[in-house]
Amino acid sequence: MTMTDMGGRAPERRIILAASLALSLIAGAACAAGGGVPFAPVPNEMALGNPRAPVTVVEYASLGCPHCAAWEQQVFPAFKKTYIDTGKVRFVLKEMLFGNSTLAAAGFLTARCAGPDKYFQVVDTIFDQQTQIEEGGVKEMLKVAQAAGLTEDRFKACLQDQAALDTLQARTGRYVTDDKITGTPTFVVGAQRLEGDQTLAQLGTAIDAARHH
Repeated sequence: MTMTDMGGRAPERRIILAASLALSLIAGAACAAGGGVPFAPVPNEMALGNPRAPVTVVEYASLGCPHCAAWEQQVFPAFKKTYIDTGKVRFVLKEMLFGNSTLAAAGFLTARCAGPDKYFQVVDTIFDQQTQIEEGGVKEMLKVAQAAGLTEDRFKACLQDQAALDTLQARTGRYVTDDKITGTPTFVVGAQRLEGDQTLAQLGTAIDAARHH
């Protein structure tokens, strides 16, 4: 089974089965369907920007979601330059397994193994090369891992790490049940919840409102 074989829209209730298939890589509209509150920092949370920024923007995203990839390519660079790099916003990525859940699971396991300093490098590359990785499978994902400093053996070990996979599944499951996430991308800006693709202007309006709340 390859990432291409998996295709695209597994329901979240099948998340354990779908995510587990990421391990098989060694052998061989919004995504899903679409209030929220700010989140305090938690251990191992993946974030960019000033921890003391006046506004936190949370994105629930899946590496297997085409809409998430499009947002990352088309909006995120300007968003980062305007808000993250200037210290106005702290950006937090919440990992989901919507869309191609095999690709998402394998990608997030690889990004976590690359370490905090390389995590967003791996995520950005997978989003940029999402179609290519879906078509090429494990060989293309290995290239991403190696570019982040992982050896082939280390990469395979990451995908075979059952404890890490269990943790990923549990974390994404909580977002579905506790945070009521039904589609990606979903953004939480201050107390506002924004579902689906958001323009820079739309996010800017929400950020301004959060700053003056």
